Amino acid sequence: MSLFNPSREEVRQFFCEAWAKHQNAGVLTPMESIAARWMVEHPEYHSILNHLEDAQSQDYTPEKGETNPFLHLSMHMSISEQVQIDQPPGIRDVSRQLMTKLDSEHEAQHRIMECLGEVLWTAQRQGTPPDMQAYVELIKHLL
Repeated sequence: MSLFNPSREEVRQFFCEAWAKHQNAGVLTPMESIAARWMVEHPEYHSILNHLEDAQSQDYTPEKGETNPFLHLSMHMSISEQVQIDQPPGIRDVSRQLMTKLDSEHEAQHRIMECLGEVLWTAQRQGTPPDMQAYVELIKHLL
């Protein structure tokens, strides 16, 4: 699997295999441990994660009103890493403040996810790199 540009199938396989390992009390890599933590928080995805073949073939589109569970879990992992390494600078502090305000890391991450989605959408629309300072500023507005 390419670490920086995995295919759709590789991402789905990673999550399904990490979920299977977690359920069987297997030894998880650090990345799998982070993924398992967020998969536990999303019981609505468990039936999908239990069936790799179905997961590989399923399309999740906004037009159908569906959330892509693999994108959602990937965003949780990305935000977790951003907070851990404080990149972009300041995200760790605003994330912790938001967690305290909401009394929930999970809910804070969902709010941060909306900010990240907005910044990525704007960058894609404008054909520019994501403005990570604007991302932190959007999160600050949630406080």
